[in-house]
Amino acid sequence: MEELTLLILGAGWTSTFLLPLLDAHNISFAATTTSGRSVEGHPTLPFKFDPSAPADETRSAVASLPRARYVLVTFPLTGEGQSPRRPWITRHSPYDKTKPRAVAEDELLALSGCVLNLAGLWGGARDPKNWRNRVAATKEMVKGKKSLHLIHGVDVARAVVALVEGGDETWERSGRGQRWMLTDGFVYDWWALLAGWAEEGEDKEKPIEQVKWVGELMRGGGCQGVAKVYGDAREVL
Repeated sequence: MEELTLLILGAGWTSTFLLPLLDAHNISFAATTTSGRSVEGHPTLPFKFDPSAPADETRSAVASLPRARYVLVTFPLTGEGQSPRRPWITRHSPYDKTKPRAVAEDELLALSGCVLNLAGLWGGARDPKNWRNRVAATKEMVKGKKSLHLIHGVDVARAVVALVEGGDETWERSGRGQRWMLTDGFVYDWWALLAGWAEEGEDKEKPIEQVKWVGELMRGGGCQGVAKVYGDAREVL
């Protein structure tokens, strides 16, 4: 079988943006899902990675997959066999190397892989304003909200294509052993976002509850305006 350019392990939400872009760039690929369902009009291969499975079972499952020059793993890896805070966090900032995901990512980097750490994913059905009742359901939760970093699914897809389309030179320069943090370059303040969504509730005549809490917190904390990213030492990528 001819070697593909890209094998995607776990064709989930990101693939709804990635597969059309791969088609547009004429990049050969195959993708897996746990059920073998169709994604963006493309059939996928049924595959489920179980790190606790016997080694021979894992080898057999992997051997059944098509060969590819690059393999994109979209599901989280944790542990083997698979930080102090600063105002500005970069891909070179210290991090807690004992966390299971960090252990897995460091192992992948040591094997000449590439890690893309993604900010909050949005696009398509994912809309940050729909998160408010889950992440800011109480005044206390709103009080703890700081900065928000986002990346659109299209930009994630573009980053993957840029890595696999450029050939060996691009991979050696920007892929092999590299960790990248993908954001849209903006730092959003949760309080400012919540205030901006004042009329996004079911009752258009009544502002959402979070707006009232933001006002109360600003008055109680002596805050005259948002966003207060630097003075509040909010996390910035």
